[in-house]
Amino acid sequence: MIKKLTKHGNSLALVIDRPILDLLHIDADTPLDISTDGTQLLIAPAKPSARRAKFGAAQAWAHRRYGNAFQKLAE
Repeated sequence: MIKKLTKHGNSLALVIDRPILDLLHIDADTPLDISTDGTQLLIAPAKPSARRAKFGAAQAWAHRRYGNAFQKLAE
């Protein structure tokens, strides 16, 4: 697939077609890892860091344990 960059303010943007986004499960909130090997631009969904995984596990545990209390506080 050949694409052209489009002007976006003072920058250039690459528009990624919906079928590719759907295939890779990427949406507007997905963090992307952008790198290069010197000749190619590589774009991939960012892998969560170990710290983020620990935070997610702690958050899930707190929600399981205290979810009802959180709900009552929210009301």
